Amino acid sequence: MNTLRVVITGGVGAGKTSFVRTISDTEVVDTDKKATDEIVKIKAQTTVALDFGYLAIAPSQSLYIYGTPGQPRFDFMWDILIRRANAYILLVAAHRPEDFRYGSQILDFVNQRVQIPMLIGLTHTDCPGAWGMEDIAIALGMQNSPDRPPLIVVNTTKKASVTEAIQALIQEITKTSIL
Repeated sequence: MNTLRVVITGGVGAGKTSFVRTISDTEVVDTDKKATDEIVKIKAQTTVALDFGYLAIAPSQSLYIYGTPGQPRFDFMWDILIRRANAYILLVAAHRPEDFRYGSQILDFVNQRVQIPMLIGLTHTDCPGAWGMEDIAIALGMQNSPDRPPLIVVNTTKKASVTEAIQALIQEITKTSIL
């Protein structure tokens, strides 16, 4: 069986845990704990190590899906998870422009360690104050990049939307002939 490892990363509250829970064929292994710092203003629980899910995509092909913690104090987990990944998705909460710089920092962190296929999933696009796709691309420093990854809207609580993101990522993987 061919297994691909996909990492779902992004800032706090971008939808990483929801993404993994929505798409996994099995019960998700998570390390959610009660938020004890400023994160409690965004959500009650937060991932402190990883989320893990499994998805069968063909009879002889599967995905291991790893969700990273969002806080920078847990970046050692990003490093552990990304080094063996075949691809990743950066989730960016479109309604929190104050987090866009952090999204750019995550991109830099990952790209310093690996050069693998990726895409950017924009979440919370239906929330008040959400920025548009091109504006977010500019904020992430990708407006004129010839290597700009695909940007797609993802509702991390809707299976069809998460499936679409996984399919788009698999197309990116296929372009580099990892499969």
